[in-house]
Amino acid sequence: MSAELLGSVLAKAGAEGRAALIGYMPAGYPTVDGAVRAMTAMVEGGCDVIEVGLPYSDPVLDGPVIQTADDIALRGGVRIRDVIRTVGEVHERTGAPVLCMTYWNPVDRYGAERFAADLAAVGGAGCILPDLPVQESEGWRKAAEQYGLATVFVVAQSTGDERLARITGAGSGFVYAASIMGVTGTRDSVAEGARELVERTRATTDLPVCVGLGVSNAGQAAEVAEYADGVIVGTAFVRRLMDAEDLESGIAAVRALAGELAEGVRVAR
Repeated sequence: MSAELLGSVLAKAGAEGRAALIGYMPAGYPTVDGAVRAMTAMVEGGCDVIEVGLPYSDPVLDGPVIQTADDIALRGGVRIRDVIRTVGEVHERTGAPVLCMTYWNPVDRYGAERFAADLAAVGGAGCILPDLPVQESEGWRKAAEQYGLATVFVVAQSTGDERLARITGAGSGFVYAASIMGVTGTRDSVAEGARELVERTRATTDLPVCVGLGVSNAGQAAEVAEYADGVIVGTAFVRRLMDAEDLESGIAAVRALAGELAEGVRVAR
């Protein structure tokens, strides 16, 4: 089961005394095949886990860089079947655990059990569902468990202790701790409250706690790696691909960034 692979990869990073590096890229950007190549390069550069974004027309939690990439992917005709194929091809090429990060609405329209079955069939490790309220998640979680998928929920600094415990109790794989309030994007510094959020989250669960939103360079990755089990980077990878003159140089750029970030997460704790 790929959820077990996810757990073993995160545990291996911890045993090595470092944080895991988790990289995000939307499916279909700049094309379906181009995204597969970019994500493969991210693993080659040093990512331990990949998140494949499912492009959505109303990405309320995503900043302008990812919104632009999603729009290009959608105008290129990307569909859920392309997202699932992307998950499968990246996993097959790299052996890394690959999750789908998606808003709930597309999964609900597709059918939760069908989505879980299709994702599991290609070796997917699970789903990150940032806008699915835990109290409405039982149907999805049953389907995910049936097919051996992890269900990763997002917690934020605004999440109260009681709700935090409920969220972490329902999730599996790892907990996604959003380091900042607001949308995704690179920032000059990682929010000071991220460390406290990780500590509060750890008090409620034995699951690994991985921090995302705002990490864009090796220094920030090292800072977060001092206290988190994983460092999640998305916008910085998408920006490297977006700023490149062509696909080949873009792939080289994301591979290089993964290498820089991988060095960052290997700081001594």
